[in-house]
Amino acid sequence: MTHPSLSRRRLLQLSCASLAAAPWLGSSAWASASLPRKAIGMPFPGVQLPASPQPAPSEGSVGFAVMGLGGYGLGRVMPALARAERCHVAAVVSGNPEKAARAAAAYGLPDDAIYSYDNFDAIADDDRVEAVYIVLPSGLHADWTEKSFAAGKHVLCEKPMALTSAECERMIAAGQQAGKQLMIAYRCHFEPYNLRAMELMREGAVGAIRDIETFQQYRMGPTSPAENWRVVRSLAGGGPLEDYGIYGLQAALYLSGEMPSSLRAETVQPANDPRFSEIFASVRTEMQFPSGATARLFTSYDTNPGRNRVAVAGADGLLEMEPATGYGGQHMTLTRGDASETLAPGDPGVQFHLQCDHLAEVIRDGKELIVPGEMGLRDVRLMEAIYRSAAAGETVAV
Repeated sequence: MTHPSLSRRRLLQLSCASLAAAPWLGSSAWASASLPRKAIGMPFPGVQLPASPQPAPSEGSVGFAVMGLGGYGLGRVMPALARAERCHVAAVVSGNPEKAARAAAAYGLPDDAIYSYDNFDAIADDDRVEAVYIVLPSGLHADWTEKSFAAGKHVLCEKPMALTSAECERMIAAGQQAGKQLMIAYRCHFEPYNLRAMELMREGAVGAIRDIETFQQYRMGPTSPAENWRVVRSLAGGGPLEDYGIYGLQAALYLSGEMPSSLRAETVQPANDPRFSEIFASVRTEMQFPSGATARLFTSYDTNPGRNRVAVAGADGLLEMEPATGYGGQHMTLTRGDASETLAPGDPGVQFHLQCDHLAEVIRDGKELIVPGEMGLRDVRLMEAIYRSAAAGETVAV
């Protein structure tokens, strides 16, 4: 699978006028006293480790340190690196020594490839590690990206890039100063169904786009800030928008090929619910694009049934994906006139290792990064505009 270089259309997607941060995002009143805003060692998640070590890396393979050994780091990131053709797991970083040792042993790593958050600076002298994959809570991304650049490593950072545009700008500046790459883990840009959807929209498969609709929702079980970082304001931001709704936001941009000219949003935060004492339960957004198209986005931690849907209605047809942006099980239908066609462009599972291999291609071959820090900054600025609109109860220009 190849990745096209950034065209003028893609550059449009990366461009975004500077937007001031929504005031509530920076408020210390939202900081939680239950979970600290620092990297800590959590218990071993319910993830099965591989029965045999990863294959020996090929010549020129890029060594990654995986920072954050939660369910996603152990269950998705490390297996993807082991499967990748041009990169591999070279080290682990965790605040839980027992968990780190188990993960390192499973991937055939020596003891000196295990780092803690306290001794991470020593990784600067480890030539086995060229890049750090940051899989920490979102509120920690900026600090640890800067630390990774200070250590002379490239960075692949999970989404959202950070919680404020100011943090994103710091990350970009740190990468530029270090002369290293900053890639945001927007895995759908490597997933066959979403790539095919992008192609179809560029080809005009549904005609002029009139409306884009996205749903990313589920009902979160009982929890509280003392138990779950995803409901801690200082670690997760506003909640579902940054975590799940960002997929719908991204889809609206890469399928329309436009930046919105204005948007209007509303948020819901139920009273007396420990899950939402610090974050929002739901966020609804409507975007207007210069072409006249609209996008209606809904994301929620408190809605049944769960949905993961993206649909594009045009003058000549309808493209539907449901599930649209998950780890697997994608389904896509293209309807034009009376004809409806189910499309199956490939295995969604490849998105994880192709994402990792892309950074290796950028490092080794000088390829253009298709999901750079500037894209992450763009999206965080849009989320700030969404929260600003919801707080003011009015449409805001983008």
